[in-house]
Amino acid sequence: MKDFQTVFDAYNWDDTLESINAKTERDVNKALKSSKRDLEDFKALISPAAKPYLEQMAQLSSHITKKRFGNTIQMYAPMYLSNECQNICTYCGFSLTNKIPRRTLTNEEILKEVAYLKSKGYDHILLVTGEANKTVGVSYINNVIKLIQSHFANITIEVQPLDQTAYELLKNNGLYAVLVYQETYHKEAYKKHHPKGKKSNFEYRLETPDRLGRAGIHKIGLGALFGLEDWRGDSFFTALHLKYLQKEYWKTKYSISFPRLRPHSGGLEPKVAMTDADLVQLICAFRLLDEDVELSISTRETEIFRNHIVNLGITSMSAESKTNPGGYVVEEQSLEQFEISDERSTEEITKMLKTQGLEAVWKDWELFNV
Repeated sequence: MKDFQTVFDAYNWDDTLESINAKTERDVNKALKSSKRDLEDFKALISPAAKPYLEQMAQLSSHITKKRFGNTIQMYAPMYLSNECQNICTYCGFSLTNKIPRRTLTNEEILKEVAYLKSKGYDHILLVTGEANKTVGVSYINNVIKLIQSHFANITIEVQPLDQTAYELLKNNGLYAVLVYQETYHKEAYKKHHPKGKKSNFEYRLETPDRLGRAGIHKIGLGALFGLEDWRGDSFFTALHLKYLQKEYWKTKYSISFPRLRPHSGGLEPKVAMTDADLVQLICAFRLLDEDVELSISTRETEIFRNHIVNLGITSMSAESKTNPGGYVVEEQSLEQFEISDERSTEEITKMLKTQGLEAVWKDWELFNV
């Protein structure tokens, strides 16, 4: 049975970075003029040689996005269910080594959070937990999905990687999408940042999207945590992963997220800084590579950055996010996974979008595709 591991093993990290950095102005111009771009074009668009072409990339990315998605931004809200975790991750506030109060929401508490989010208009929800199989394993997640599925059009999860049979069970009970970030595709760096716990298994995590595809999950979200390693390397392997999955599981929808390392309890400084200009370049490069992939930006980013990026390729965003269990109404002072940067209310974000000629969309994309 074919899987991404086979494709991944054919590439070398250092050679890939060297290839990206060797791209020239000629390669960038070729990529910009192409009507159907491939991974070599993507390398050119994320290369240092593409920096002088950022304005041109942004204009083209904006045009393509509006043609495909219209003047809309899909809104979603994360709901953190638990900060219990059995993993040690150097960059996460929920890491096992952090001596913090642990909390997992009950059914009653979950419904209180749901009521708040529904009052704000949200119809897409992202359920997030730490990775603690005994506490927030398949049975807990399945229970939550069944508990809330009548309240939301789309339910997405960002939890520990699961087996195919578990994903099939959750899908049958109302699960729509799964986000599973590799964090970094640099194998040695991955092991350094995940020294203990189930998450330390690089290969099992790498194979998760394949299990999702075989389970028939409607949408799969990919991404890397920028700051752990060179962003260009991780971005290329994310794109490689995306193209492999689209070929193998062509009925599935896909999304890409762009989290940058943010402060948290126990803090880790980024190994490689990713500037705002770098992130704009990357978002535009993904849009030029793929007209259909959904591109998402979270409240990790600043108000100013999010105000500018919504017209350049982004198709979905969160607002008023809380990254601690019960953060909306149950227990506002419990530990956050990371600090958010854009703290504006849902209403303020909606107003900002309107002033830029964009409409906040609460239902599924199917109703608004053009």
